[in-house]
Amino acid sequence: MTIQVLGSGCPSCRRLFELTKKAAKELNIDTEVEYINDVSKMIEIGVMTSPVLAINNKPVLTGGNESEEEIKNALSKNLFPKGREDNGCCSCSCGCNC
Repeated sequence: MTIQVLGSGCPSCRRLFELTKKAAKELNIDTEVEYINDVSKMIEIGVMTSPVLAINNKPVLTGGNESEEEIKNALSKNLFPKGREDNGCCSCSCGCNC
């Protein structure tokens, strides 16, 4: 599982990076949020605007004007399997490995 913020280093990019780290921590997501300022990586995932929040190399948010709540929603929707409860654990018996 990867969480990446891609951008040029502008204030909007840094803001998205900081808010994403905060949101991930509040959601008890134990994955490092990476900051990437390599334009070729943005092109590789098919995005031409920055900043970008990508989860598992898939862009889920672009533009940099997202609220912390919108970031949390994007993380939850794209990282947690269906049936996952608010405490970060699944309702099935997989031990949160599904």
